[in-house]
Formats: sequence, structure tokens, C-alpha cells
Amino acid sequence: MIAGFEFPILLAEIARPHLGVLEQPFAGIGKNDGAGFDHVTAGREVERELGSPDVVIYNASARARGAFVDLAPAEVAQAIAVSAFGGFLVAQQAVQRMLPNKHGAILFTGASASVKGYPQSSSFAMGKFALRGLAQSMARELSPQGIHIAHFVIDGGIRSAARVEPADKPDSMLDPDAIALSYWNVLQQPRSAWTWELELRPWVEKF
Repeated sequence: MIAGFEFPILLAEIARPHLGVLEQPFAGIGKNDGAGFDHVTAGREVERELGSPDVVIYNASARARGAFVDLAPAEVAQAIAVSAFGGFLVAQQAVQRMLPNKHGAILFTGASASVKGYPQSSSFAMGKFALRGLAQSMARELSPQGIHIAHFVIDGGIRSAARVEPADKPDSMLDPDAIALSYWNVLQQPRSAWTWELELRPWVEKF
């Protein structure tokens, strides 16, 4: 759906296999492989390809699964680096380019784990809690400078070709197009009524 909004898009991927069929519509626009991510170089490449960005969406996340006592510290550090520190690096490069124009928006994708720490999900909770804190701090600092910062709590399972809801539970999963529409609606908010956080969940999701 985002491709249908008809503005230039750059995809920065963390793991190439996860990009899948999304690569083709944006071929030639530019991609950066997260395995060797250099945030400064990436920022310059974006500026060269597309100019200063108007909108940046940080959607990357990672987790180390397992019982707390069994988690490998290096895997936890990597999960936090992707879920939270990567958001800082990307946002810093974007803000440096948005501030001269006093205009732009940076949207962060959170999860249920942004506000609830689940059992055997400590690394994911740490990363998502940190990303939410980053977004809140940035919103308070940068909103008065014309940059809209928003964090989205995606609270529920997301529908996909490989994961659909049972026939007797319609719309019990988040529709990706509906999520994208919510992002778009936040981008359209007048600055007299900005939100810094939006929670999205199916109508039957418990919270």
C-alpha cells in the first residue's frame, strides 16, 4: 500500500531474505544491506538518491528467544542493537537533514512488547521499550522544531499470506493495508493536533 502513495521510497533492509517480493517495485531506488550497515554513508546515499527525506519509517526489530537464564549475551546485544540503537542511528541521520527545513516526520514501529514485557521475551522487550523511549524523547525535543515524531504500538498478530485468521474469527488479525493507512493518516495530521503515539489492535484483541 505504501508504494501506492506515489512518492520516492528507499528500503534499508536488515536481512535480505525478509525483503522478498517487496524488492521489485523499488528496484533501482536504492537499498542498504544491514549486515554491513554504515549509518553515515547510508544517510549520504539517501540524500544523493532522493534528496533530504521528508518521511522516515523505522520498522526493524530482532529478538533472542528462550528462557532468561539461557540467553546468550551477544545475541541479546544484537537484538537490542537492531530494535533500538538502529532506530537512533537512522533517526539521527534523518533529523540532521530535516532540521534545516524545519519539516519532516519520523515514524517508529513498536509492538505489544513496547509496553508489556512477556515471559521469555526479555530481549525484545528491552529493545522495544528503548525504541518507545527514544520516540517519546525525540517528540518532546523535535516537535517544536517542526519535525513530527510518532511511535506505533502494533498490538496483535499481522495478517499475511502465510498467516490468516480462522473463518469464524474475521478481522481478528491486523490488516497490513490498514496499518499503512494509519501511518498515512498520522502523516496528514496538522501540526495543531499531532499525536506522538498510536496503538493499533484488532477489535477483539484483549489489552
